[in-house]
Amino acid sequence: MRYPFLASFAAPAGARAELWRTALGVLGIAALYSAGLFVALNALAAVLGDLQFARTLRGMIGGSTPQGLALMLGSFAPMLAAVIFVTGALHGRNWRSLLGQGAGANFLRVAVPLIGLSLLLMPLDLFDPNVGRATPLATVLGWMPLALPLLAVQIGAEELVFRGYLLQQLGARARSPLVWMVLPSALFGALHYAPEDFGANAVWPALWAFAFGCLAADLTARTGNLGAALGLHFATNFAGLFLVGLYGNLDGLSLYTLVINTRDAGALGPYLAQDFLVMGISWLLARLMLRV
Repeated sequence: MRYPFLASFAAPAGARAELWRTALGVLGIAALYSAGLFVALNALAAVLGDLQFARTLRGMIGGSTPQGLALMLGSFAPMLAAVIFVTGALHGRNWRSLLGQGAGANFLRVAVPLIGLSLLLMPLDLFDPNVGRATPLATVLGWMPLALPLLAVQIGAEELVFRGYLLQQLGARARSPLVWMVLPSALFGALHYAPEDFGANAVWPALWAFAFGCLAADLTARTGNLGAALGLHFATNFAGLFLVGLYGNLDGLSLYTLVINTRDAGALGPYLAQDFLVMGISWLLARLMLRV
Protein backbone atom coordinates (compact mmCIF):
# COMPACT_ATOMS: atom_id res chain seq x y z
CA MET A 1 0.00 0.00 0.00
CA ARG A 2 1.32 3.43 -0.93
CA TYR A 3 0.05 5.09 2.24
CA PRO A 4 0.26 2.46 4.98
CA PHE A 5 -0.21 5.00 7.79
CA LEU A 6 -3.25 6.78 6.37
CA ALA A 7 -5.71 4.47 8.11
CA SER A 8 -4.15 4.93 11.53
CA PHE A 9 -3.94 8.71 11.10
CA ALA A 10 -7.59 8.98 10.04
CA ALA A 11 -8.83 6.45 12.62
CA PRO A 12 -9.67 9.03 15.36
CA ALA A 13 -12.17 10.62 12.96
CA GLY A 14 -13.89 7.35 12.09
CA ALA A 15 -16.62 7.41 14.71
CA ARG A 16 -17.96 10.80 13.61
CA ALA A 17 -16.97 11.16 9.97
CA GLU A 18 -20.43 11.71 8.45
CA LEU A 19 -20.33 14.11 5.51
CA TRP A 20 -22.93 16.37 7.07
CA ARG A 21 -20.87 16.57 10.25
CA THR A 22 -17.69 17.39 8.33
CA ALA A 23 -19.49 20.07 6.29
CA LEU A 24 -20.92 21.52 9.49
CA GLY A 25 -17.44 21.47 11.00
CA VAL A 26 -15.97 23.40 8.06
CA LEU A 27 -18.74 25.97 8.29
CA GLY A 28 -18.25 26.17 12.06
CA ILE A 29 -14.51 26.74 11.70
CA ALA A 30 -15.10 29.47 9.10
CA ALA A 31 -17.77 31.16 11.20
CA LEU A 32 -15.81 31.05 14.45
CA TYR A 33 -12.67 32.26 12.71
CA SER A 34 -14.52 35.19 11.16
CA ALA A 35 -16.24 36.04 14.45
CA GLY A 36 -12.99 35.83 16.43
CA LEU A 37 -11.16 38.02 13.93
CA PHE A 38 -14.04 40.53 13.96
CA VAL A 39 -13.97 40.77 17.77
CA ALA A 40 -10.19 41.11 17.86
CA LEU A 41 -10.13 43.86 15.24
CA ASN A 42 -12.90 45.79 16.97
CA ALA A 43 -11.06 45.54 20.27
CA LEU A 44 -7.91 46.84 18.55
CA ALA A 45 -9.87 49.71 17.01
CA ALA A 46 -11.25 50.66 20.43
CA VAL A 47 -7.74 50.82 21.86
CA LEU A 48 -6.04 52.64 18.98
CA GLY A 49 -8.74 54.99 17.73
CA ASP A 50 -10.05 55.24 14.17
CA LEU A 51 -7.09 56.94 12.47
CA GLN A 52 -4.36 54.80 14.01
CA PHE A 53 -6.44 51.66 13.53
CA ALA A 54 -6.84 52.42 9.81
CA ARG A 55 -3.06 52.75 9.46
CA THR A 56 -2.49 49.58 11.46
CA LEU A 57 -5.04 47.66 9.39
CA ARG A 58 -3.36 48.71 6.14
CA GLY A 59 -0.02 47.52 7.49
CA MET A 60 -1.58 44.25 8.61
CA ILE A 61 -3.23 43.51 5.27
CA GLY A 62 -0.04 44.12 3.33
CA GLY A 63 2.33 42.83 6.01
CA SER A 64 4.59 45.68 4.90
CA THR A 65 5.97 46.58 8.34
CA PRO A 66 7.27 44.40 11.18
CA GLN A 67 4.23 45.26 13.27
CA GLY A 68 1.86 44.66 10.34
CA LEU A 69 3.41 41.28 9.54
CA ALA A 70 3.23 40.23 13.20
CA LEU A 71 -0.45 41.18 13.32
CA MET A 72 -1.15 39.32 10.08
CA LEU A 73 0.45 36.15 11.44
CA GLY A 74 -1.37 36.59 14.75
CA SER A 75 -4.68 36.94 12.91
CA PHE A 76 -4.61 33.14 12.41
CA ALA A 77 -5.00 32.57 16.15
CA PRO A 78 -8.83 32.59 15.90
CA MET A 79 -8.60 29.93 13.15
CA LEU A 80 -6.43 27.79 15.40
CA ALA A 81 -8.88 28.21 18.27
CA ALA A 82 -11.80 27.45 15.97
CA VAL A 83 -10.49 24.11 14.69
CA ILE A 84 -9.57 23.07 18.24
CA PHE A 85 -13.07 23.93 19.48
CA VAL A 86 -14.90 22.24 16.59
CA THR A 87 -12.83 19.06 16.91
CA GLY A 88 -13.85 18.74 20.54
CA ALA A 89 -17.43 20.04 20.44
CA LEU A 90 -18.61 18.45 17.19
CA HIS A 91 -16.49 15.31 17.05
CA GLY A 92 -15.87 14.55 20.71
CA ARG A 93 -12.12 14.14 20.45
CA ASN A 94 -9.03 15.92 21.66
CA TRP A 95 -7.44 18.32 19.19
CA ARG A 96 -4.09 16.53 19.63
CA SER A 97 -5.56 13.67 17.62
CA LEU A 98 -5.24 16.00 14.61
CA LEU A 99 -1.45 15.80 14.98
CA GLY A 100 -0.89 12.07 15.11
CA GLN A 101 1.84 10.22 16.96
CA GLY A 102 5.39 11.52 16.57
CA ALA A 103 4.49 14.87 15.01
CA GLY A 104 6.95 16.86 17.10
CA ALA A 105 9.96 14.76 16.16
CA ASN A 106 9.04 14.76 12.47
CA PHE A 107 8.57 18.53 12.52
CA LEU A 108 12.13 19.06 13.70
CA ARG A 109 13.55 16.44 11.33
CA VAL A 110 12.02 18.30 8.38
CA ALA A 111 12.01 21.98 9.38
CA VAL A 112 15.64 22.24 10.50
CA PRO A 113 17.29 20.87 7.32
CA LEU A 114 14.88 22.74 5.04
CA ILE A 115 15.62 26.05 6.78
CA GLY A 116 19.30 25.21 6.48
CA LEU A 117 18.82 24.59 2.75
CA SER A 118 17.10 27.98 2.37
CA LEU A 119 19.99 29.72 4.14
CA LEU A 120 22.48 27.96 1.87
CA LEU A 121 20.57 28.89 -1.29
CA MET A 122 19.89 32.51 -0.31
CA PRO A 123 23.27 33.86 -1.59
CA LEU A 124 22.30 32.68 -5.09
CA ASP A 125 19.29 35.02 -4.99
CA LEU A 126 21.54 37.99 -4.29
CA PHE A 127 23.02 37.78 -7.80
CA ASP A 128 19.57 38.64 -9.19
CA PRO A 129 19.42 42.36 -10.08
CA ASN A 130 15.74 42.37 -9.06
CA VAL A 131 16.66 41.42 -5.47
CA GLY A 132 17.72 44.14 -3.05
CA ARG A 133 18.30 44.80 0.64
CA ALA A 134 15.19 45.46 2.69
CA THR A 135 14.92 45.08 6.47
CA PRO A 136 18.13 45.46 8.54
CA LEU A 137 19.38 42.23 10.09
CA ALA A 138 19.23 43.73 13.59
CA THR A 139 15.54 44.52 13.12
CA VAL A 140 14.74 41.02 11.85
CA LEU A 141 16.62 39.39 14.74
CA GLY A 142 14.94 41.71 17.23
CA TRP A 143 11.50 40.61 16.04
CA MET A 144 12.30 36.89 15.87
CA PRO A 145 11.26 36.05 19.48
CA LEU A 146 7.75 37.22 18.58
CA ALA A 147 7.64 36.49 14.86
CA LEU A 148 8.66 32.82 15.05
CA PRO A 149 5.92 31.81 17.52
CA LEU A 150 3.40 33.77 15.44
CA LEU A 151 4.61 31.98 12.31
CA ALA A 152 4.01 28.71 14.17
CA VAL A 153 0.45 29.88 14.91
CA GLN A 154 -0.14 30.71 11.24
CA ILE A 155 1.16 27.48 9.74
CA GLY A 156 -0.27 25.45 12.63
CA ALA A 157 -3.77 26.81 12.02
CA GLU A 158 -3.67 26.04 8.30
CA GLU A 159 -2.19 22.58 8.73
CA LEU A 160 -4.59 21.57 11.49
CA VAL A 161 -7.53 22.59 9.30
CA PHE A 162 -6.45 21.25 5.89
CA ARG A 163 -4.03 18.38 6.55
CA GLY A 164 -5.38 17.57 10.00
CA TYR A 165 -9.15 18.03 10.27
CA LEU A 166 -10.17 17.73 6.62
CA LEU A 167 -7.70 15.00 5.71
CA GLN A 168 -8.77 12.87 8.67
CA GLN A 169 -12.48 13.42 8.20
CA LEU A 170 -12.36 12.59 4.49
CA GLY A 171 -9.69 9.90 4.85
CA ALA A 172 -11.88 8.06 7.35
CA ARG A 173 -14.51 7.69 4.64
CA ALA A 174 -12.47 7.16 1.47
CA ARG A 175 -8.98 5.90 0.69
CA SER A 176 -8.77 7.62 -2.71
CA PRO A 177 -6.29 10.54 -2.77
CA LEU A 178 -8.81 12.37 -4.95
CA VAL A 179 -10.92 12.71 -1.81
CA TRP A 180 -8.59 13.29 1.14
CA MET A 181 -5.71 14.95 -0.79
CA VAL A 182 -7.14 16.77 -3.79
CA LEU A 183 -10.36 18.20 -2.34
CA PRO A 184 -8.77 19.92 0.71
CA SER A 185 -5.87 21.10 -1.45
CA ALA A 186 -8.24 22.59 -4.01
CA LEU A 187 -9.92 24.58 -1.23
CA PHE A 188 -6.49 25.57 0.09
CA GLY A 189 -5.47 26.78 -3.36
CA ALA A 190 -8.71 28.68 -3.91
CA LEU A 191 -8.20 30.59 -0.67
CA HIS A 192 -4.79 31.72 -1.99
CA TYR A 193 -6.32 33.19 -5.15
CA ALA A 194 -5.41 36.89 -4.98
CA PRO A 195 -6.22 38.85 -8.17
CA GLU A 196 -5.78 42.11 -6.25
CA ASP A 197 -2.07 41.29 -5.97
CA PHE A 198 -1.40 39.28 -9.14
CA GLY A 199 -4.12 40.32 -11.57
CA ALA A 200 -4.63 37.75 -14.34
CA ASN A 201 -1.62 35.83 -13.00
CA ALA A 202 -3.43 35.04 -9.73
CA VAL A 203 -4.26 31.52 -10.92
CA TRP A 204 -0.58 30.51 -10.80
CA PRO A 205 0.10 31.25 -7.11
CA ALA A 206 -3.22 29.52 -6.38
CA LEU A 207 -2.03 26.46 -8.33
CA TRP A 208 1.25 26.60 -6.40
CA ALA A 209 -0.74 26.51 -3.15
CA PHE A 210 -2.80 23.59 -4.49
CA ALA A 211 0.38 21.67 -5.33
CA PHE A 212 1.83 22.49 -1.92
CA GLY A 213 -1.33 21.18 -0.27
CA CYS A 214 -1.08 17.91 -2.20
CA LEU A 215 2.58 17.41 -1.24
CA ALA A 216 1.88 18.25 2.42
CA ALA A 217 -1.02 15.77 2.42
CA ASP A 218 1.22 13.18 0.80
CA LEU A 219 3.81 13.56 3.59
CA THR A 220 1.07 13.36 6.22
CA ALA A 221 -0.35 10.14 4.78
CA ARG A 222 3.12 8.61 4.36
CA THR A 223 4.12 9.28 7.97
CA GLY A 224 0.82 9.04 9.84
CA ASN A 225 1.25 12.42 11.53
CA LEU A 226 1.23 16.12 10.78
CA GLY A 227 4.86 16.80 11.70
CA ALA A 228 6.37 16.67 8.20
CA ALA A 229 3.67 18.93 6.74
CA LEU A 230 4.16 21.40 9.58
CA GLY A 231 7.92 21.34 9.04
CA LEU A 232 7.61 21.85 5.27
CA HIS A 233 5.14 24.70 5.76
CA PHE A 234 7.20 26.38 8.49
CA ALA A 235 10.43 26.25 6.46
CA THR A 236 8.72 27.46 3.28
CA ASN A 237 7.11 30.44 4.98
CA PHE A 238 10.29 31.20 6.96
CA ALA A 239 12.21 31.57 3.71
CA GLY A 240 9.51 33.65 2.02
CA LEU A 241 8.85 35.96 4.96
CA PHE A 242 12.23 36.44 6.60
CA LEU A 243 14.90 35.74 3.96
CA VAL A 244 13.85 36.81 0.44
CA GLY A 245 10.32 38.17 0.23
CA LEU A 246 8.19 39.67 -2.50
CA TYR A 247 8.19 43.46 -2.41
CA GLY A 248 4.88 44.84 -1.16
CA ASN A 249 3.57 41.40 -0.18
CA LEU A 250 4.19 40.36 3.45
CA ASP A 251 7.73 41.74 3.30
CA GLY A 252 7.77 43.60 6.61
CA LEU A 253 10.56 41.39 8.04
CA SER A 254 12.30 40.27 4.85
CA LEU A 255 16.06 40.70 4.78
CA TYR A 256 15.85 41.03 1.00
CA THR A 257 12.97 41.60 -1.39
CA LEU A 258 12.28 40.69 -4.99
CA VAL A 259 10.99 43.72 -6.90
CA ILE A 260 8.99 42.75 -9.99
CA ASN A 261 5.64 43.50 -11.59
CA THR A 262 3.57 40.58 -10.34
CA ARG A 263 0.88 41.32 -12.95
CA ASP A 264 3.37 40.74 -15.78
CA ALA A 265 3.37 37.04 -16.68
CA GLY A 266 6.78 37.30 -18.29
CA ALA A 267 8.30 38.81 -15.17
CA LEU A 268 6.54 36.51 -12.70
CA GLY A 269 6.87 33.25 -14.64
CA PRO A 270 10.55 32.41 -14.03
CA TYR A 271 10.24 33.02 -10.30
CA LEU A 272 7.11 30.89 -10.04
CA ALA A 273 8.89 28.10 -11.90
CA GLN A 274 11.75 28.42 -9.41
CA ASP A 275 9.29 28.25 -6.50
CA PHE A 276 7.71 25.09 -7.92
CA LEU A 277 11.16 23.54 -8.29
CA VAL A 278 12.22 24.43 -4.74
CA MET A 279 8.92 23.07 -3.41
CA GLY A 280 9.52 19.75 -5.15
CA ILE A 281 13.08 19.54 -3.88
CA SER A 282 11.91 20.35 -0.35
CA TRP A 283 9.31 17.58 -0.53
CA LEU A 284 11.92 15.09 -1.71
CA LEU A 285 14.34 16.18 1.01
CA ALA A 286 11.61 15.79 3.63
CA ARG A 287 10.98 12.24 2.42
CA LEU A 288 14.70 11.53 2.50
CA MET A 289 15.04 12.80 6.06
CA LEU A 290 12.08 10.67 7.17
CA ARG A 291 12.84 7.74 4.86
CA VAL A 292 9.29 7.48 3.55
